[in-house]
Amino acid sequence: MKKEANEIPAIAGGTPVREKKIFYGHQYLDEADYRAVLDVLKSESLTCGPKIGELEEKLCRVTGAKYAVSVSNGTAALHVACLAAGIGPGDEVITSPITFAASANCVLYCQGRPVFADIDDRTYNIDPESVRSRITEKTKAVIGVDYTGQSVNLKELRKICEEHHLTLITDSAHSMGTIYDGKPTGSIADMTTFSFHPVKTVTCGEGGAVTTNDERLYQRLLLFSRHGITRDRSLMENEPDGPWYYEQLELGYNYRLTEIQAALLISQLDKLDRFAARRKEIVRRYNEAFSRIPQVRVQEEVEESDTVRHLYILRLVPKRLKIDRREFFAALEAENICCNVHYIPTYYFPYYRKLGYQKGLCPRAEKLYDEMLTLPLYYGMSDGDVEDVIRAVRRIAAYYGKD
Repeated sequence: MKKEANEIPAIAGGTPVREKKIFYGHQYLDEADYRAVLDVLKSESLTCGPKIGELEEKLCRVTGAKYAVSVSNGTAALHVACLAAGIGPGDEVITSPITFAASANCVLYCQGRPVFADIDDRTYNIDPESVRSRITEKTKAVIGVDYTGQSVNLKELRKICEEHHLTLITDSAHSMGTIYDGKPTGSIADMTTFSFHPVKTVTCGEGGAVTTNDERLYQRLLLFSRHGITRDRSLMENEPDGPWYYEQLELGYNYRLTEIQAALLISQLDKLDRFAARRKEIVRRYNEAFSRIPQVRVQEEVEESDTVRHLYILRLVPKRLKIDRREFFAALEAENICCNVHYIPTYYFPYYRKLGYQKGLCPRAEKLYDEMLTLPLYYGMSDGDVEDVIRAVRRIAAYYGKD
């Protein structure tokens, strides 16, 4: 009889591979980060100060984009990108279901309708041909998601968007530091959004940004993220009646980042190359080890993407295992390896079911969900931590593997 997931003990006499738990993601902060925050706390400005401009300039240098707008989180970045793209009632926006809900929710915020395209079964990114098949006369934009940090197929998505006069937005919450076809993430799509949540490659607690090369989109992003208010005289409809004067031009939102967060993120971006190199090193070690285990599969990487991974996805091969994904998850926890699952297909959620979405929309995405686990991956992992994760996976695969 198959055991319940919570009854699965550690293998090898009940002794787990490690004594202390290791989690799937964790931020890394050092003395430079602490000093950067403390300096702001001792300064005159906690918000709307010079650090915001400094951060946005740095984001432009890192991403290669002409313009950057910092916002309060990655969801806000997606929302203002949709607003800047003119998404409104009745508009359709195509995106992936294998992502955090914000990638689709941002369309609903604008009273548009998300349309889900299926994924590529090798890379797990949105499949351009599935995108093409979902286009209708109502389609206004495509939101490609750089899932796990690997860039979407920007060449094909750009071609599709140009053919159909669509705005291309990439949700690059996972891919800060990734290079696609020689260009940094953030400099290729019409707009690119980022998240700086603690488990991302760089963090400021929360925080987000949108980058673009289009000045018109940049001005709209600024407006929508800052109450719809401007002090720029060239944009005003009336003659200012004093130096205090400003105008509200749009119904915007208060999505501003604080000086404290901006200072922390500037310091974190100073370490991006180091963070990226360590994540790549861990991924190489995982790939080498797991590619030799027939009970699991590793995510494939396209040649064009020099990827800095935010997440490491291990895909189970059900026909080679005596246990299912839930039991494999529990077995890893028994070894003190705390993993996760990224993501539940967005249209599985009750809220989306109420909107008329049903299972079966994206068969490849749904199959991936049934078979995947997220393993620990972050800068602060030691070589010993990495080996413990590998040993745990090997042990479970061997013990529960089928001949």
